Order: sequence, then structure tokens, then C-alpha cells
Amino acid sequence: MGGVTDVVIIGGGPGGYEAALVGQQLGGKVTLIERHGIGGSAVLTDVVPSKTLIAVAHVMNRIADAGKLGLRLENGSSDIAGAIRVDMAEVHGRIRRLAVQQSADIRNRLESDGVRVIEGRGRLNGRREVIAISGQGQEEHLPADIILVSTGAHPRELPTAVPDGERICTWAQIYNLTTLPEHLIVVGSGVTGAEFAGAYQALGVKVSLISSRHQVLPGQDDDAGAVIQRLYEERGITIYNDARAIGAVRRGDEVAVQLEDGREVTGSHCLMAVGSIPNTSGIGLEEAGVELTETGHILVDKVSRTAARGVYAAGDCTKGFATASVAAMQGRIAMWHSLGDAVTPLMLNTVSAAVFTSPEIATVGVQQKDLDEGRVRARSVMLPFRSNARAKMRELHEGFVKIFCLPTTNIVIGGVIVSPLASELIHTLSVAVRHKLTVDQLVEAFTVYPSLSGSVAEAARRLHGHEAMQVVVH
Repeated sequence: MGGVTDVVIIGGGPGGYEAALVGQQLGGKVTLIERHGIGGSAVLTDVVPSKTLIAVAHVMNRIADAGKLGLRLENGSSDIAGAIRVDMAEVHGRIRRLAVQQSADIRNRLESDGVRVIEGRGRLNGRREVIAISGQGQEEHLPADIILVSTGAHPRELPTAVPDGERICTWAQIYNLTTLPEHLIVVGSGVTGAEFAGAYQALGVKVSLISSRHQVLPGQDDDAGAVIQRLYEERGITIYNDARAIGAVRRGDEVAVQLEDGREVTGSHCLMAVGSIPNTSGIGLEEAGVELTETGHILVDKVSRTAARGVYAAGDCTKGFATASVAAMQGRIAMWHSLGDAVTPLMLNTVSAAVFTSPEIATVGVQQKDLDEGRVRARSVMLPFRSNARAKMRELHEGFVKIFCLPTTNIVIGGVIVSPLASELIHTLSVAVRHKLTVDQLVEAFTVYPSLSGSVAEAARRLHGHEAMQVVVH
């Protein structure tokens, strides 16, 4: 391409705004179109809000355990959590304010770097032009040498459980509540459902969780899911396993959720966490030659290219990991590749991810199911945290480190951590997987004593020299 390269990005979530910054840095003339607010759902209605709520819940969980540490109220009671009142209006108000401020900060950064931001909808008009449509319906035709589609996804809704935003809510609507639900029914035990169920229980809400599988978090490591299942039940969450919700109706100030087996679960509120749908319809993708899956997701390769020349895609609208960090990396890779910079293709087997339950679950690379289903041959060790000195100090009795390595070379190929701040601890294993470190190289680095990270090194030490395919340390 000669002269200035016109880059048009549709969607201002992590994939879009990170791509815009890289595109501008590399000399492109970048225009970003976003209809709901910079940051997209990740910042305004999903990741930032939910993790802010969970941060409050984590504080309440620690307070609930304060009595085990010898802490008492002035009257001698160890029920410190019972003395705290949760102001739901203020909690949710703070969440919304933080989301709006984060969105504004990102927009300021984009504009200060020279990115043009258009508020409106974007639609492909072939492979070399994008039509930006403002809220007032005005159209602007934008020439595009490179197009990036990063339109995200929206909550899936069941026709038999239509959200009203008051008693039946999606994860984007629940922050409108100004009082604590008396009894929250969460439909869906995947990442979103499990996170919200744990958070609201910690805030003092009676919670029922409807799971269509044998236990919560069926897509995660089975041992990790078992820890969360057990802890949730101990904390008072009622879990309906192998139960499929087929509808939810509002009856005044009550919500009734119908199960496929004929049972009915009633509560004051219902959160529908039944997946998401990519925002890919009606924006000219197929007409431009972009290939979609049956579910409407965009097919991309390891450098974010679609089937249409010059058109890239990133984030939840693509088929792959639905995380903000992956979306951001896909967006950056798209710009590095399209604008001729050095680029390393996205390797999904090096992606780390976390579930922000209490305790958290973090994973990277090869997982237990890969071994169980015969796709990978590896050795593994699972080391519980209960023997860790730092865990004992904090009264942590649940959680573990699990590491997978190749049988002959001892190269680390995956791991699971279940603990407080597992999302931080996983980085050590992510580096090991990404750079093909052996378990011996992993343990050569010093860890602080006492620390939870010490168990990561200890688990790696347990794999040194073992010939058994699996080691479980009790």
C-alpha cells in the first residue's frame, strides 16, 4: 500500500481499542466506530462491573472468616459479617461510576493518540469501505484499506424467560438493582453464573443455582469444579445439578423458574446466565465474503484474518476464547500483521484464563480432560494448598496447584491453580508454558517464604524424576 493506510475498526471493546492504539502507533489513519461506549460490554456491562462486584464479595468472604483468626467485635461476637449492612444502591452505583470512568479514560487515550472516534454503528460496504451510521441516522462512507470487526457479543435470552430488567435480569441488567435480592435464582452454572452466585451469596443473599450438568463449572478442570461445588454448598447455596431450566415467569414480586423435570424454583429475582450471541448479524459480513459459523461467530486464522482479504476480526464475535485479554491480543495481532510489523501468531494453547469465584480458578495450556480423552500424553501432579504455611496463616483449607509436563523432556505444558488470587499466580505457569520451560527450570527461580507461589515451585519439584503418569499429593 502506498501513502497513508486507512484503518477502520468496528467496535470499541478490548479488541477494537487495543487495535486502534497499535494501528495509530504504526502510522495508520485509524477510525474507530462504537455505538454504546468505548470499552464495549467488557468495560461497561461485563468484565469491569462483574469483577468490581466480586471484589466487594471477596472482602465479605474474608470478613466472614475473621472469627477463625481470633478477631471479635466489642461485644465478643465473632460474627463480624453479620454486623455489616450491604448498601446495594451504593455498591452498584460505584460499579457503574467506575465503568463509565474507565470508558472515558480509554477514549481520552485514543483521542490523544490521534484516533478518530465515531459514536454510531458500523457496517461493511464490501471489503474496502465501511458505512458509519450515527444515532441520528446520518451516514458517512469511510474508505478502508484495512477493516477490523470487533463487535463483541450480547447476553443470550430464552423466549420462555424474557428479561424485564427488574426481577428477571441478564448480566448486563443486574446492576440496576438498588436493593439486595431476597432470594436470587441463577440459571446457568458456567463462568458467569458461578461467579455471580458466589458473589451475591457473600453479600448475604439466599442463592439457588440451576446447573444442567453434574456440577458447577462443567467447562473447567473437574477437580477445580468439585472444590467450588463443595464450598458453595457449605456456604448455603442450593445447587440443582442435572437440572435444565426451560422458562422463567414473573408473578408480582416473585419469579418462578420451571425445570425440565417438572419442578419449580421460586425466588425474588432471577439472573439468566445462559451464554452469549455474537454481534455479527446485519453488518454486511457475508456480503463482503467473511465466513461465519452456524452460531454466527466469525472464523479467523492465527493472525486474526477472515476469509475476506483485508478484513480482520477480534474478540467475542470470533470463534475462540471469549476473554478480554484474548480479544486485545487478537486486535493487536491484526494491526501488526496488516501494517507489516513483526508478529507472532496467536497460540491458544498458551492462553491463561481465570474464573473469579472464591477461591479463583486459573488455567493455562493443556488440561486434565486432554489427558483423560487421550489427546495428550503427560505427567501431572496435584498439590493441595493446605500444607502451605501461608495458606495456614490465612486459614485457607481448599485449593491446589496442578501442573502437567511432557513425559520425556519434562517441559511444562499446562497447569491449574485454585486459590485466592489464582489469576495472579497463574502467570508463572503461563511464562513456563509460553517459553517451554522444564519443571527443573521452573524451580530454579526463587520464591518467597512463606507464599502461595511456593506451592507452584513445590509442585514442579514433585515432578522431578517421576516416571508415573500422575502424582497426587495429599
